[in-house]
Amino acid sequence: MNPAGFFCFSAESRSSSLSLPSYVLLHASRKTFSNVKVSISAQWTPSVQNDSAPAFSPNETWEDNHLFADEKQATLFLGALDSIFLFSYAVGLYLSGIIGDRVNLRYVLCFGLCGSAIVEFLFGTLTEWLHVYNVYLYCSLWVLNGLLQSAVWPCVVAVMGNWFGKTGRGFVFGLWSACASVGNILGAFLASSVLKYGYEYAFLVTSVVQFAGGVVVFFGLLTSPKEVGKSRKKYERLQRLETGLSPVETDTDSHRPLMSDEEEDEQEVETYSQRCRADQPPEEPVDEPPHAIGFFQAFRLPGVLLYSLAYACLKLVNYSFFFWLPFYLSNNYGWKEAKADQLSVWYDVGGIVGGTLQGLISDFMGKRAPVLVFSLVMAMGSLVGYSRSPNDKVINAVILAITGFFIGGPSNMISSAISADLGRQDILRGSQEALATVTGIVDGTGSIGAAVGQYLVSLIESRLGWMSVFYFFIVMTGGSIVFIAPLLVRELRDMWRDRQALRHQL
Repeated sequence: MNPAGFFCFSAESRSSSLSLPSYVLLHASRKTFSNVKVSISAQWTPSVQNDSAPAFSPNETWEDNHLFADEKQATLFLGALDSIFLFSYAVGLYLSGIIGDRVNLRYVLCFGLCGSAIVEFLFGTLTEWLHVYNVYLYCSLWVLNGLLQSAVWPCVVAVMGNWFGKTGRGFVFGLWSACASVGNILGAFLASSVLKYGYEYAFLVTSVVQFAGGVVVFFGLLTSPKEVGKSRKKYERLQRLETGLSPVETDTDSHRPLMSDEEEDEQEVETYSQRCRADQPPEEPVDEPPHAIGFFQAFRLPGVLLYSLAYACLKLVNYSFFFWLPFYLSNNYGWKEAKADQLSVWYDVGGIVGGTLQGLISDFMGKRAPVLVFSLVMAMGSLVGYSRSPNDKVINAVILAITGFFIGGPSNMISSAISADLGRQDILRGSQEALATVTGIVDGTGSIGAAVGQYLVSLIESRLGWMSVFYFFIVMTGGSIVFIAPLLVRELRDMWRDRQALRHQL
């Protein structure tokens, strides 16, 4: 193997292996809050009003640390905290995407990871150790946590977009975006393993691990091929030479989205042997310094608005499972909190498999929308089935994994592969630094929808019950289909036109 090629391959592996754990650790710490809601609710309410309180046996009397008169008020406040976090997270995503296209991505990632770890330690551990219970303090810390965590996702997507071209992007990003689900699984097991000592230790463990991860990212992450002395064009050509494969995309259209119709007509077929016979390699054009795109310019890019609105509806459902699933399992079925935490990971297992397989299928099809719409239609049926799941752990886990497959899979695709497609469109050739901005817009709009949804979930559950919550999820999933429908019609029309053209050629 070419030594330079081996070095670039190692750098690519190093970057992907560090960007993935970054979001794994972030989601593990984020999952901790949803996994300990029952414990926190018990600590914040009087024992006579809370059935779960005796299991935790707080040392202090209720008068010393109570925040709410009953469990319903505590549940509403927990939902409000979720909404506060997601609103600040959404605002931060819009800003961090713009910053990530202008500042070294490694600095932004490290700042977000380490800062968020410190805030989570203050929120969940230090306040409990010092017996400080204050609504305004909790809200302020959670706003700050949302802003800091928002710095991570647009940057890790931008790093992956810098290292991987659009060939096979659906599969690569589908597999890589499982980092969120892996983080949820890791967070669930970490929290359940130390929950018997108190919920503050769950926050302590995950925040320490996350801070350490931020330090590793700062010293080890390579954000683009330029950091190993290669331009993006040189790096993509080197990848093709090392693999011996003909290129799937030309250098001039490396920023065209996967959904492009002219893609195959503009491909050049050059073999490795032809390149080797060349007397001298062609001179590389001098790379122009990248110019960052404006926020409103990015918002007006084709497909950005529709996918952002669809993701707002879908992320509402996906994050409702993320924030409320352990609480629902514990309260609705009476299962112990630690057992509910462990059972909830099956939703994430389904999301990992769904995101990978659906991304691979969309690569083979060359289209994203048909795969998304089919999955979302199936998701509506799985939601109906899960809402009627019996009090049986095995059956619940199976239906939960199916639900995660059809909800978590499309969510992973939109937030990663499709965001990368939208940020590498042909229209951006003159201003290519837009990937983090577009990712921030899509994920930020999704977070606004999720923020509204978390408070609505707690409100609907307290007044109408969990069955009405699932009806709400079904309606919002249908809303995602409505927003993707124009893109679906366009892609199906393109597929039909391509088939007709191929038939005429034959």
